[in-house]
Amino acid sequence: MYKYIFILLFFTLVISCNKKEKQKKNVVFILVDDLGWTDLGYNGSSFHETPNIDAFSKQSIQFTNAYASSPVCSPTRAAIMTGKHPATVNITDWIPGLNLKDQKLQEPKDLDQLPLKENTLAESFKKNGYSTFFAGKWHLGSTGYFPENQGFDINKGGYHKGSPRGGYYSPYNNPKLKDGPKGEYLTDRLTNESINYLDTIKDKPFFLFLSYYTVHTPIQANKKYVDKFNKKLQKIDTSATFLKEEGIGLTTLQQRNSEYASMLYSLDENIGKLIKKLKDEGLYDNTTIIFTSDNGGLSTILKSYNSIAPTSLLPLRAGKGWLYEGGIRIPLLIKPSNYSGDDKVVDEPVISHDLYPTLHSMAGISINNSEEIDGVNISPLFNENKELNRKEIHWYYPHYHGSGWIPGAAIRQGKWKLLEFYETEKLELYDLSKDISEKNDVSILYPEKTKELKNKLQELLKKNNAKPIAINNNFIQN
Repeated sequence: MYKYIFILLFFTLVISCNKKEKQKKNVVFILVDDLGWTDLGYNGSSFHETPNIDAFSKQSIQFTNAYASSPVCSPTRAAIMTGKHPATVNITDWIPGLNLKDQKLQEPKDLDQLPLKENTLAESFKKNGYSTFFAGKWHLGSTGYFPENQGFDINKGGYHKGSPRGGYYSPYNNPKLKDGPKGEYLTDRLTNESINYLDTIKDKPFFLFLSYYTVHTPIQANKKYVDKFNKKLQKIDTSATFLKEEGIGLTTLQQRNSEYASMLYSLDENIGKLIKKLKDEGLYDNTTIIFTSDNGGLSTILKSYNSIAPTSLLPLRAGKGWLYEGGIRIPLLIKPSNYSGDDKVVDEPVISHDLYPTLHSMAGISINNSEEIDGVNISPLFNENKELNRKEIHWYYPHYHGSGWIPGAAIRQGKWKLLEFYETEKLELYDLSKDISEKNDVSILYPEKTKELKNKLQELLKKNNAKPIAINNNFIQN
């Protein structure tokens, strides 16, 4: 009898182990809109308070040189979804962009939607047996190109607008999100929709993409927390000059916007709420969590707008819309499934479109050989302590922007970063190892390196089939 009991226990154990081996790894992807590199406590902010995100940073891998694929939202979102450089997808500006007609240069025409022929992260996971869920900002196309047309089973709030049309309090005026009770805050609502979704999945693996509208304009305080930061503001010195010219824009040099801080505090509260739900349901360990932003924080605005940007990104230069570090360097935290929890920091430069092949690799999902992606799998950086077989990352933003940016491109190779401005034909070279603030242009001191990087940038953009910019023949010089 004992013999049979032993055999039964043995086979039960084998079946249990096989089931565990075959258990698919869940994914939670948290994308925050316009979140700057220094907006968070763990990255140096003393005015903003983000205790839950700070705690999560200690349970995940921190990337100190993470970059957005673009200094504006739609191109980065397309790059995340496809693993392709924005120029490759031909979404190089926020949708639909400014499309100015009276400037010196004529911007290339790009797409106003993510083509359905592109394979998205959601489509890959769905094909591999995952339940797929989207909540929040989409901004990758209108009717026929919404999240539910791009691989997501459920869409809560994703449509063509890039900011909350009705603001952050219900009624939201969002065709993809029913209005909540009066006073409901949008950030709370999107988190609650995600938590409610987790209650429905049962044993099925899931891919949850939570794309917060916050902290995009309109800057609209969370009423529960704004007084906390108004009081904090009274205790700090705000008398010093806090604006600096950046071309025809003005850059904010001090974090002192209490409404913005309250939005971040609310975001942090909701991140903590979602992580607690995953832990309470026993899902946290087997879930890969990614936390990042779509571009740099809004710290630079055209002088003619007569308004002040809501955050500062010092020591970085400029902000959203610019290819200086403030516009493209972003927070990135990755907690792999079943992660040991060791505090780990990765300094090697990575970029948003790397997340597509990385998530495929971490979930054990193969990428079709016909897919020509530009991102690289960065998991060897933290799984095997290997360096990436990549020398450069680059950006292409051939558009005018409300921050004062004029069309241009940039490339980073190791410590070197080159910017090319098409309107002025100016080249700037910076040594980021000594000058993260990009104050000292050393292009004159290193002409060979400047020429080398310019040629490499042109080579890479040609490989991306980047649409060229042209002279505007109708431009009249004032």
